[in-house]
Amino acid sequence: MIPDRMITTMAEQIGLSGAVRSNLFSLQQTTRLGAQTDDRLSSGLRVRDPLDGASEFFASQSLSNRAQDLGRTKDGVDQAISAVQAATSGLDAIGQLTQQAEGLARAARSTSDPDQRAALAGQFNEVRNQIDSLAQDASFNGTNFLQSTPDDLDVALNEDGSSSLTIEGTDATSGGLGINGTTFATDAEIDAALSETQSALSSVRTSTATLGASTSALQTRLDFTQDLANTLESGAAKLTEADLNEEAANRLALNTRQQVGISSLSLAGQSQTAILGLFG
Repeated sequence: MIPDRMITTMAEQIGLSGAVRSNLFSLQQTTRLGAQTDDRLSSGLRVRDPLDGASEFFASQSLSNRAQDLGRTKDGVDQAISAVQAATSGLDAIGQLTQQAEGLARAARSTSDPDQRAALAGQFNEVRNQIDSLAQDASFNGTNFLQSTPDDLDVALNEDGSSSLTIEGTDATSGGLGINGTTFATDAEIDAALSETQSALSSVRTSTATLGASTSALQTRLDFTQDLANTLESGAAKLTEADLNEEAANRLALNTRQQVGISSLSLAGQSQTAILGLFG
């Protein structure tokens, strides 16, 4: 018969059997993986910080940072387009006023009545004032391409400013267009007014075409910048986002694995209890 003290010593040495320890370790691993999978399913991210994957995390951050920089660049280009559109609208209105001035000059040329000519001259000079007012008001966010001392605007087209476009303003006031005040007192004055308005109208159309080309170039760059920013954000997401379908499948597999592990641990525990019972 085995002495009681020897039985106690053997029981203490047995402790947890190798099978029980192995199953406990397996369950711990399964629980850890399950928690990780649950976190990915809830956040949608596979990499949330450098501990989850330093290279992917910092590469994703770099792409996202550049996309944000391009977003600020895009905002600047968008604002420049609005400034050009304000100037283009102003030029359209100035062109219409210039045509009105030309019509008044032609009407004066068709009459020899001094009073009618004087009245038409007054209307002509008022149109000049309206041209000056329009040129002064055609500003956007502090930028005015049409005033007597027109602004120029340097527009950055990429995040570091190494690529840019300079939009030059033009003096679209009556003085800048060469439309002078008049009395229509003589045919020579009327002919001069006709020549001035025709030349001014040509200048307005040229300036409109130039600004239109700038708008087209800026819009093309705006679309490109938006597409590039979207591509960068998509690339950043691919480095860190979790595949939810894969993670859901993993969750099901881990649940099965956990159930099997619990069953194995229970069987191992029963076996150990049976062995210890031999010493009871």
